[in-house]
Amino acid sequence: MTVRRRAPFVAAVYSLVLALLVLGPLLGPGYLLLRDAVSTPRSYLMDSALGLTDAAARAVPQDALLAALSAFVDGGLVVKAILLLALWAAGWGAARMVRTVLPTAGLGPQLVAVTVTVWNPYVAERLLQGHWSLLTGYAALPWTVCAAVAIRRGRGQGWFALAACLAAAGLTPTGVLLAAVTALAVLACPGGRSARGLRLTGALGLFLAASAPWLVATALSGGGGDGSDPAGVAAFAARAEPGLATLGSLAGLGGVWNETAVPQTRTTLFALAGTVLLLGVVLCGLPALWRRRRHPAVAALTVLALLAVLLPTLGATAWGLGAGRWMVQHVPGAGLLRDAQKWVALAAPLYALAAAAAVLRRPVTWSVSAVLIVLLALPDLAWGVGGALRPVRYPPSWQQVATELEVGPDSGDVAVLPTGMFRKFPYGSSAPVLDPAPRMLPEDVLQTGELVVAGGSVEGEGSRAQQVERVLLTGGSPADLASLGVRWVLVERDTPGPRGESATTLSGLERRFSDEHLELYRVDGDVAPHEATPRARATVIAAHVLWAMLLAGGLLGAGVLEPRTRRRRRHQP
Repeated sequence: MTVRRRAPFVAAVYSLVLALLVLGPLLGPGYLLLRDAVSTPRSYLMDSALGLTDAAARAVPQDALLAALSAFVDGGLVVKAILLLALWAAGWGAARMVRTVLPTAGLGPQLVAVTVTVWNPYVAERLLQGHWSLLTGYAALPWTVCAAVAIRRGRGQGWFALAACLAAAGLTPTGVLLAAVTALAVLACPGGRSARGLRLTGALGLFLAASAPWLVATALSGGGGDGSDPAGVAAFAARAEPGLATLGSLAGLGGVWNETAVPQTRTTLFALAGTVLLLGVVLCGLPALWRRRRHPAVAALTVLALLAVLLPTLGATAWGLGAGRWMVQHVPGAGLLRDAQKWVALAAPLYALAAAAAVLRRPVTWSVSAVLIVLLALPDLAWGVGGALRPVRYPPSWQQVATELEVGPDSGDVAVLPTGMFRKFPYGSSAPVLDPAPRMLPEDVLQTGELVVAGGSVEGEGSRAQQVERVLLTGGSPADLASLGVRWVLVERDTPGPRGESATTLSGLERRFSDEHLELYRVDGDVAPHEATPRARATVIAAHVLWAMLLAGGLLGAGVLEPRTRRRRRHQP
């Protein structure tokens, strides 16, 4: 078997090795619990998992998928498997994209592209922020490029591949938007064997199908309908890292808003050195890549990369912040744009192609050198981003409370003390983590969505949860809780946070469970129901089924049709 024929297999194995090197510590026993990432042994298909509450449907269909799968497989294993698969697929897809756009590229350029795609600040910072599901959208980008090129060439399997890419990326709303923008940019370029209008229409139709869970949930629940808090625009704006302006940080695929969710090397002037090393490899290949600018993927990805770096940079200026505040107040759905740095993922496919072009037709030593340079640019991505990614074990109290709620005859929502969205548990990391209660318990847990950022706060959309918090903090009566649909109050004893005069309220409730970690109280009397209608639930579940069918059908169709079309011939791009 020649080196060229072995290249796809070697590139896939190499990508898996890098993914294992990044995630190694996390793959041991326990659960991912870090900032926004919360995995639990079991989660439930409640209204909140379907996006049918007054909060924005940001974790749809992610939470519904976990609820469905964790009924059969431990939820912690599901999250780890998806995350490992995402990083593996990201690198493997980069190698596939190089073979598609640069057909003369051998094994060396493919391995360089794999390294750039998996081993960069964007991946590190999103892992530390806990955005594991966003990385599925990131992983879909190079595969989306390949699918769009196949569609342009008139290959039927391209449509199935694009459907699979959009559905996989659609685990979160942001992910499917990243993939859709990439697909539309490549498909919109002139030329190709298919009509541009038809392929754009088809891509938009697939995007709507892949987005059906969160679009339908938002339409039925009105979550986020009053607009996002404009304070979130500045709080989540891209950030300059040491030695780099905002532009330099974003160009280096860094600059996440949370200065604590970065590898240690990105908190020192080594951030400058690492960015220079990464961009050095990329810039060396841009002239060779630009000579292929007639290829629609090269032209489209160049435009996307420029916009992905420049627009978030402008968004961090005084003018950009003002424009962003206006948008989130007046444009429905604009709150999705406020974490501006996440859109820099759109630059990653071009970076991978340029890095591959830098060693195209070069000796093997050039490829080895480029791989080592990229690895050295971010040395502490290895082994759980410097050990920050490590599994935790929940105390048995959580399962005991979940069992109490599951087997009991009473139903109703759960209020949680202390108030707020984030926790610091002695068995977790030193970083604040999202409260696991909403994903751990078989009843809807009320959450305001309010975030404390850099000493300030960004309001959420959970208006009923805000009313419940006020009742607890002011020592309101159990009847007030019942009128707001609260049947249970969970007290998390081993985490700091506001409790106010809640002891007065708790004194009038029946305590059903208590240990050193958790207390569970029951609200007596009739509880006003606050739940979605059966029709709304059925409609949203149908949207989730459509999404799942799109994913399964896309994967199956692409796999079945590909062997029939794998003939070596020249194609019109």
